[in-house]
Amino acid sequence: MELGLVGLGKMGGNMRERIRRAGHTVIGFDRNPDLADVHSLPELVGKLSGPRVVWVMVPAGGPTQSTIDELAELLSPGDVVVDGGNSRWTDDEKHAEQLAAKGVGFVDCGVSGGVWGLENGYALMYGGDAADVAKVQPVLDALKPEGDFGAVHAGRVGAGHFAKMVHNGIEYAMMQAYAEGWELLEKADSVTDVREVFRSWQQGTVIRSWLLDLAVNALDADEHLEDLRGYAQDSGEGRWTVEAAIDNAVPLPAITASLFARFSSRQEDSPQMKMIAALRNQFGGHAVEKK
Repeated sequence: MELGLVGLGKMGGNMRERIRRAGHTVIGFDRNPDLADVHSLPELVGKLSGPRVVWVMVPAGGPTQSTIDELAELLSPGDVVVDGGNSRWTDDEKHAEQLAAKGVGFVDCGVSGGVWGLENGYALMYGGDAADVAKVQPVLDALKPEGDFGAVHAGRVGAGHFAKMVHNGIEYAMMQAYAEGWELLEKADSVTDVREVFRSWQQGTVIRSWLLDLAVNALDADEHLEDLRGYAQDSGEGRWTVEAAIDNAVPLPAITASLFARFSSRQEDSPQMKMIAALRNQFGGHAVEKK
């Protein structure tokens, strides 16, 4: 099938390549002309055959809203817009309503996989009407990991980004647990090789995971994380998860504490946040701050 892809950064660029490898045509647009296949959204839309599918991979908030505003004026009834960025689920309902007034469908899709998604596939959580999802299905199948799992039609519009938000909240807590354990091991006089302790956990233990593998990768590169500043940024999803928990009266003590721990990293050079920063760099290519 044909796909228009808006936003060719760390995620979008690799997604374009994976979809092309599956045999589909992808026409990409990015503000950076060195990355783009076309020079404008009107040119992108003009090169697609109907019914068109345009996948948006730009930062949440204003950039996503302005892109959807422009697409609403360019697309035709029966076309579909997919928001694959990290938008808040409450924005999805507004975008779906805005596009529906033009006869254009909308699918929200949470995407997880970071810089590793090109080779391993992307976990996909999407929401929207079944008819709209069906128009996007070949691309979803191209992006997902091999096998029976890794993609889910989570529910109606907003469900995909809500599921991805909760996924990221869980990720916060898991990274925090590894970081706290690492700092405690580093402080203990009796433990002389913390990196190899972490490595030993990769087989046969109940806490083995891909995040643990990435922690070992980070320690192989910088055994004591001495080159990193203990500062870790938080994305919107962590805050939104805690806010949703308050709205739904659901206790989330571990996730909430992990979010607040990131706030503390901005006040001091936290050893725990060195590991959080290293993990975010490993799985998502997020920037780190050097000392």
